[in-house]
Amino acid sequence: MRLDLSDGDEIGVDMGPLIDCVFLLLIFFLVSTTMKKPEPEIPVNLPDSAISSVISTDRQVQTLTVDLQGNFFWGSSPIGQHELHQRIRQWGSESPNAPLRIRVDRDTPSRFLIQVMDLSMFEGLTNYSIHTRDREAEAIFRSAR
Repeated sequence: MRLDLSDGDEIGVDMGPLIDCVFLLLIFFLVSTTMKKPEPEIPVNLPDSAISSVISTDRQVQTLTVDLQGNFFWGSSPIGQHELHQRIRQWGSESPNAPLRIRVDRDTPSRFLIQVMDLSMFEGLTNYSIHTRDREAEAIFRSAR
């Protein structure tokens, strides 16, 4: 005896809930992403490192750059001597354990680096580092692109 089990309707997948889920995920990722404007790069010829460097992934890193002429840049904005002291004082009082990355051009007179280091020590900043160029890391980075 043969039984007719089909009810005549075709089996199908409803795409409506799937599309709703995809749109909700899209909206979630758009809202949770931080849109950060990239800072312009200041042309500084960094010295080569003698030892390997550790790349920091901390988001609270502040960059202080000293170019060849001895001009100071807090992030990417140029600052003067007086403002440099105020910014380091403010950075030291707001977050004394947050790292300060100092980038100094290879041919800059050392008095500018010593000035920044003395100001940092005077204001209580002990977590500062001097940023150098690592040729091996640059070669690996270029080959990965």
